[in-house]
Amino acid sequence: MARHPALRTFSRHVMKPLAFWLLALPGLWLGWQWSLLLTGQAHDLGFNPIETTHRFLGDTAIRILLISLAVTPIRDLTRWGPVMMIRRRIGLAAFWYALLHILAYLVLDLFIEAGTVTGALAALWRDVTDRIYITLGMSAFVLLIPLAITSFNRMQRWLGGQRWQGLHRLVYPLAILAVFHHGFMVKGNQLGPWVHGGILAVLLGYRLVGMIARKSPHPSARAS
Repeated sequence: MARHPALRTFSRHVMKPLAFWLLALPGLWLGWQWSLLLTGQAHDLGFNPIETTHRFLGDTAIRILLISLAVTPIRDLTRWGPVMMIRRRIGLAAFWYALLHILAYLVLDLFIEAGTVTGALAALWRDVTDRIYITLGMSAFVLLIPLAITSFNRMQRWLGGQRWQGLHRLVYPLAILAVFHHGFMVKGNQLGPWVHGGILAVLLGYRLVGMIARKSPHPSARAS
């Protein structure tokens, strides 16, 4: 199906560009808000723009990561294979928003406070070792890096299909780490982490049920 000329045209000229701009919208909105702030105009970043930026980028990264995990169930339930053509683009968007989330924390928070790159990195190390939510978040990002690096066709061919698939199963533990990072970061019992955790539980549960079903012998096989 993916090799049909009409489907290639639809993917190249409609699906992929549309996915790109939809995924870019949160970043474009944030850049626009910062341009309003820096030019002294009314904006929606609140009284603490740095904290708002951190949380917005982090929430966006988690939500896009969950969307990437939802692509396969959507394909299975709708039987619409072309949706798989944008899964890689969604996963890469999650990586870039996570990277921006960390850079915003490192530059807008730690560097401004420390005044030097060395001081900011030292402060980052202290936070990683002392604050559980930062430990979880950095661990999730470290697992995300090899997935982003190997998301291209050339890397997939170099690794081989089986090794590539095994490596990209890291998305499951990193998604769990990311949701726990969010849960430990927010103050009090807020709804957001529970919603993200519930969605992730459904997506992982779907895969677990499918794996069990594939490993279970077919009824006709048991009867024979």
